[in-house]
This record gives sequence, structure tokens and C-alpha cells, in this order.
Amino acid sequence: MIEIIPNWHPAFVHFPIVLTTVALAFTAIGTVFTNWSYAAQCMMTGRWMLWGAALFALIAAAFGWFAFNSVAHDEVSHAAMTLHRNWALGTLAVLLALTVLDVWSSRSGKMSPPVFLGLLFSIWLLVISTAWHGAELVYRHGLGVMDLPDAPAKQEALPHDDGGHEHAYTY
Repeated sequence: MIEIIPNWHPAFVHFPIVLTTVALAFTAIGTVFTNWSYAAQCMMTGRWMLWGAALFALIAAAFGWFAFNSVAHDEVSHAAMTLHRNWALGTLAVLLALTVLDVWSSRSGKMSPPVFLGLLFSIWLLVISTAWHGAELVYRHGLGVMDLPDAPAKQEALPHDDGGHEHAYTY
């Protein structure tokens, strides 16, 4: 494994977030603008994005499980990891269920686009909430990141060298 990356979960976790967001966007466009000549293509693109989100969510969950069992952590961050894991597993289950329902309904035509859009929006909220909990693990608890170099506690921030360029704004 690459030395700077302690596990592969971060490399895959962003795909389900983005793909679910794009699925929601394309499905919303196809649902709202039904008379537009590209509405059917938008709906199909949204469905493909949903299927991709489910696939990458499975991959991210597998690597997340390895990360959960291998990243060094304390008691407080363990509670946050457990919360994120629980959100992730629940979100994965619902995302997979919607994907299976979408595959089934695409063959039978049983689900209306507004209902599908509502369900997809709900899934998107779950994905975003799960991502929020994961981000807290990194940015609040510092899990899975390398340590900063030792610095005095009260040291002021060093100014950035801007190469001597003049700024167009004043301070």
C-alpha cells in the first residue's frame, strides 16, 4: 500500500457521494422537464449514476470495514467511528434496496418518476449525512492522517511567501 495512505477507503468513498449527487441532479432534470427532448436521456443517466453509486458504495464499505479495524484511535474517536459505520451500513442497505427497486421497476415500469425522485432525494440525504460523519473522523478526530510536525503550542502562523506579488486588494 502507498505509505502516505494508511488505507484505501478515502480513495473510493467520494465516488458514491458524487455519483448519488449526479444521479439526483439528472433525475430531477428529467422529472421536472418531462417535455424536453433530452428528458429520457437525463432519466437514464440518473439511473446509471445510481447504479454506479451503489457499486462504489459496496467497494467503499469494504475498504471502510478494513479501516474501521485497522486505524489507530482512542475511545472518543472509536465512538465517532462506530456512529459513522452504523450510518454507512444503513445507508448502503437503503442505497442497494433503491438500486434493486430501480432495476426491477425499469423492467416493469411500475415506479413513477416523481416517486423515484423523492426516494433518490432521501438516499442522497443519507449519503450526505454519512459523509458528514466520515469527515468528522478526519477533520475533528484526525483519524487516518499523518501527524503534523512538532511545533510550539503558542507559535503564531507563519506568513505565506507570495513571491513578492502585489495583491489587488488591501488589508
